[in-house]
Amino acid sequence: MASFLQRLVDPRKNFLARMHMKSVSNRLRRYGLRYDDLYDPLYDLDIKEALNRLPREIVDARNQRLKRAMDLSMKHEYLPDNLQAMQTPFRSYLQDMLALVKRERAEREALGALPLYQRTIP
Repeated sequence: MASFLQRLVDPRKNFLARMHMKSVSNRLRRYGLRYDDLYDPLYDLDIKEALNRLPREIVDARNQRLKRAMDLSMKHEYLPDNLQAMQTPFRSYLQDMLALVKRERAEREALGALPLYQRTIP
């Protein structure tokens, strides 16, 4: 069953998954975003912790991309075509750190330790 689901969502093996990935890529390129920019640190505290552990330059670049995307969206414009061609929407910067944070949290829960952070209402 797991192999069926993996084949279903793998863009290299499923035409519809490939079309969806292309559509998402085009939308992200229009605003100069990366897929990892879409993760919300207010929604998941693991993402907030992973962002806190990343180098400052990477977080600053993420914030700059988000600000540029909001500005373009408010103006109802897209990036120029030459800048859209340079974008790398699926180049990940957050996934490795996020996986590490989730492994650490799972390990702490398995050992019965207190969580590193508690959910608070923003």
